[in-house]
Amino acid sequence: MSKITPTGDIEQRVQSPELDKILGQEFKILDHGFIRVVDYMGTDSSIVQAARVSYGKGTKQLSQDRGLIHYLLRHKHTTPFEMCEIKLHVKMPIFVARQWIRHRTANINEYSARYSILDNEFYIPRPEDISTQSAVNKQCRETEPLPKEQSDKIIEILSGNAAQSYEQYESLINDYDLARELARANLPINVYTQMYWKIDLHNLMHFVKLRADPHSQYEIRVYAEVMQDIIAKWVPLTYEAFMNYSVNGQNFSDEAVKALKRMLKGEKITQEDTKMSKREWDEFQEALDLV
Repeated sequence: MSKITPTGDIEQRVQSPELDKILGQEFKILDHGFIRVVDYMGTDSSIVQAARVSYGKGTKQLSQDRGLIHYLLRHKHTTPFEMCEIKLHVKMPIFVARQWIRHRTANINEYSARYSILDNEFYIPRPEDISTQSAVNKQCRETEPLPKEQSDKIIEILSGNAAQSYEQYESLINDYDLARELARANLPINVYTQMYWKIDLHNLMHFVKLRADPHSQYEIRVYAEVMQDIIAKWVPLTYEAFMNYSVNGQNFSDEAVKALKRMLKGEKITQEDTKMSKREWDEFQEALDLV
């Protein structure tokens, strides 16, 4: 497929060979979930061209493209990355979907339980993913799983609740002819839903940076990790820069930079010698492998 450029030239639609290989392929996630790429627009070359729009064309050398993309991400010039878009078909538990749509920078069309009957599919965690509430973080769980006899009991409770709620859901629809939009009220939030999710590359990278982080909830993190692999296939030069500057790089405050400069001069620095909070100081030390 071709298009007409602002200069009147006919330009072929750019393609990503590695991403083309996985178009439509389902990547299984959790027990019933998946991600598949439906369509995409743009590649690394689209980013370069958008950044150099006054020239009408991108550069001829790959090294120049790489250098420009690294410069753009390093200096947070994000608009050129918005020229690339991707559409995903995603299936996940409803409680994951509710976290997902907090990222309000995408176009979403979700499966409607008003019009259709939900499948009898519920997320049941594996024993190794079942643990107690974190003692220090109010929004996450401990890394150490519960003993087997406890996790087995929890799985039994969750599975039994899922089976009973779906049986009642079917009964409300079939025996009472209850409207589907009301019958769904009986289902727990570990039932699966599906959606089409279209997002530009800049906001996709922001999603992945937050949700693939080790501190993110496991059930959404596994989706973000698959999307990270998709980015690598789609725009390899951008992926390299993304991992370098955003995922594996560090962002220090002015106070942290001052402390680092003093440390490089050989000074012994403690938190009391700075204006950093205890939490920022701990993160600063962790980033520099000082703990």
